[in-house]
Amino acid sequence: MVGFIEYRNRDGLAQGLAALVAGQLAVALADQGRATLVVPGGTTPGPFLRLLSDAAIDWGNVRVMLSDERFVPETSKRSNTRLLRETLLQGPAAAASLVPLVAEGTSPEDVIAVLTDAIKTALPIDVCVLGMGADMHTASLFPGADRLDEALDPDSKAVLLPMRATGAPEPRLTLTAQVLRATKKTHILIAGRNKKRAFEVAEQQGPSTAAPIRAILTGPGEITIHYAD
Repeated sequence: MVGFIEYRNRDGLAQGLAALVAGQLAVALADQGRATLVVPGGTTPGPFLRLLSDAAIDWGNVRVMLSDERFVPETSKRSNTRLLRETLLQGPAAAASLVPLVAEGTSPEDVIAVLTDAIKTALPIDVCVLGMGADMHTASLFPGADRLDEALDPDSKAVLLPMRATGAPEPRLTLTAQVLRATKKTHILIAGRNKKRAFEVAEQQGPSTAAPIRAILTGPGEITIHYAD
């Protein structure tokens, strides 16, 4: 079942989402002693990530991972890892463990194996926050991407795949749909009317290859949409 929360503005969305995610992480920590959090890249989640960084939870037992990453050095302004370090991994949350989605190499294919080993130790995901583009992509699951079919395949054993797509300036590394669908608590952050209209299209029946977010919306866990203009 998919829930929908509409906020008066984006500040309210960031505050509400941060409070909800912090509470869910606290429950997972109390139940299991550890928790895994997945968050999106890009600039839209920045306010939410900064607020979450101040949450009074046991960050030392939280593993943080991006849903996807551009294959660029962390020094690049295009690096989601850099953004994550500047927003979430500050203050109390600096005690969290970062599970990397990028490593040095000449191509994403060079580093998939070593990154996959670390990711597997952090699975399953307890709380996942995803974004969605106006083209209905999520993570780096883009319509028309070169390995989208494999990333959406329900029988695939892959947890991380390289991805190249028209309009994406550099290769990407992305968690697969099966990994994201297995999350216990999923939150999808949507900001702006264009993306809301796109989400309304994605809610309709159709192939996930045309709207990859559909693969997440049909997952078995608890899914909540967070929207503000």
